[in-house]
Amino acid sequence: MHDPALRIRPLTTPEDMASVEELQRAVWIGNETEVVPVHMLLAVAQGGGVILGAFESERLVGMVFGFLGVDDAHPDRVAMARLKHCSHMLAVHPAARNRSIGFQLKLAQRQAIVRQGIRLATWTYDPLLSLNAHLNIRRLGAVCRSYLRDAYGEMRDGLNAGVASDRFDVEWWVTSHRVEARLEGRRPPLDLVHFLEGGAQKINPAGLRADGWPEPSSAIEPLQGNLVLAEIPPDFQALRNADLGLARAWREHSRPLFEEAFRLGYLVTDFVYLRGETSPRAYYILLQGETTFG
Repeated sequence: MHDPALRIRPLTTPEDMASVEELQRAVWIGNETEVVPVHMLLAVAQGGGVILGAFESERLVGMVFGFLGVDDAHPDRVAMARLKHCSHMLAVHPAARNRSIGFQLKLAQRQAIVRQGIRLATWTYDPLLSLNAHLNIRRLGAVCRSYLRDAYGEMRDGLNAGVASDRFDVEWWVTSHRVEARLEGRRPPLDLVHFLEGGAQKINPAGLRADGWPEPSSAIEPLQGNLVLAEIPPDFQALRNADLGLARAWREHSRPLFEEAFRLGYLVTDFVYLRGETSPRAYYILLQGETTFG
């Protein structure tokens, strides 16, 4: 839903980038070395990158930041045919969250890179974060078939410290029929029951500890059929803050699951979050055999 009080525009000046620095400090608390500085942001913006800010009045409340790259999947193609947009950072100020600002920033980013003639955007995110999964996979229509083990090494900011920095490397084919259908609401959202009725296999149903936190199953079922459901914690950050050991256990559980699924040709195509008063559940939907994004 569009917020009429929100204004999104390109960020181009040193003053703009100083505001981006401060926004990063508000989001990734605890480590100054993780902040992308003004001079680097300006260099990216001047070199063909896309840096957009979401403003309420004159206050920056969100930003998205990316730069040009090349798609390595087809190294034989000429450079122009391999260009992609590497979307490196999306941030919304903690005081402005739960208002679809991130979604609106991604829509504006899509418009900007389509104007550049680019059809593919890629970025990474922690696959155990359900809010990110809901935005990236379910709402935006991105897909994933690549798992990066400890992608950034040891991270020291308040959101990532203490857990290996494994990431999904997602693909957003911005001009595809798939993405257009998601963004325009032409593809009705499916619930868990629809996938189960379609024969989906739950490969790692979680248990609940006495304290209410979900714990990973002791075994992962062999992947069978073309549709499987992979469960993740419904709120990994809250779980991590409560029990770092349990968070690490979820990482060690989900890592081989996704690596094996992608090795076998499965593709993450959807995400379902089931709300519940005591124990919400969250599932990725993985499909085997989808080769087009139309």
